Amino acid sequence: MSRYISFRDFDWVLLGFVLLICSFGVMEIYSATLTTNLAGKHLQVSQVYWILAGVGLMFVMSLINYQILLENVHWFYVGAIFSLMAVLVFGTRYLGAKRWIRLPGGMHFQPSEWVKLILILAMARYFAEFRQREMTLTELIKAGLVCGVPFILVLVQPDLGTSLTYIPIAFMALFLGGMKGKHIALLLLVAALAAPFAWKHMKPYQRARLASFINPEADVQGAGYQVEQSLIAVGQGGLTGRGFARGSQTQGSFIPEPHNDFIFAAWSEEHGFVGAITVLLLYFIVLMRLVHNAQTAPDRAGAFVVMGVVAVLTFHILINVGMVVGFMPVTGIPLPLMSYGGSSVLFTFLALGIVNNIRMRRFVN
Repeated sequence: MSRYISFRDFDWVLLGFVLLICSFGVMEIYSATLTTNLAGKHLQVSQVYWILAGVGLMFVMSLINYQILLENVHWFYVGAIFSLMAVLVFGTRYLGAKRWIRLPGGMHFQPSEWVKLILILAMARYFAEFRQREMTLTELIKAGLVCGVPFILVLVQPDLGTSLTYIPIAFMALFLGGMKGKHIALLLLVAALAAPFAWKHMKPYQRARLASFINPEADVQGAGYQVEQSLIAVGQGGLTGRGFARGSQTQGSFIPEPHNDFIFAAWSEEHGFVGAITVLLLYFIVLMRLVHNAQTAPDRAGAFVVMGVVAVLTFHILINVGMVVGFMPVTGIPLPLMSYGGSSVLFTFLALGIVNNIRMRRFVN
């Protein structure tokens, strides 16, 4: 480790708030699975192990010079594309989708989660080297292809939720790279033209989810069931909640995936408006700490990387919370640091490790 690098420059405040959110998540995972058939699997214990592993990886990542990662990101990108192709060929099918590769020991690896980190690095390097005053159409198309290829490979798994998380990475990089109003108009036009094609090739359940988002009361026992039960749970929470492990919707197994995609609904039912606002405030503090680290980054590439992390986490939080309260369609996007799942937890901590990597080098000449 360079003599200029010290853990005194590590963002310990950021880590403290992150671990506080994680602790709320572990507590709610325990409560949400207490009366279900998952109780014997002790998912909260597994989540603790994932968090500990994530913290360890975060410290390791903070010591690897991010410039080395940027210089070799093209190899990481090639590996990411091959891993996504391997999922389509060798992946384990679950609920009609191939998203995981089975590893020895019964573990599963979800490459699409790690691709987000690689895309952040790839877009940061691309636009950090882009020095023209005005972005050309050619540069815009190249950037679109960098994100477009993995987007399509994940979309056909099918995994609409994860593929959508690649979009804010591209938009943040384009915005910081100097995207003009005419470029935004062009992208909106392309999106409008692609919408009918996308609708035609959606899976039936994906169409049903979008239809239920527009009118959830039309099929409360079918496609609208998840959102309807989630809204009931949030409403029953009131001001201070029904109490830990006392939520009727959560403990009665009415909320689907209360330990995963709908963990915020379970949390809101048991801890009420006060608890929900507390969690959202913690997320806001974490995001503001990240923005501050972007402002103090030693170079343009470092700032782009940190803001890419901000874009992904913000998208996850807005979509997940919006889904729970009926403002967004159900897409299966987890709530960072709270939802159960090893791939999501490890990605988040690796991303925070790169952020601290950049922060710890802000005084290096």
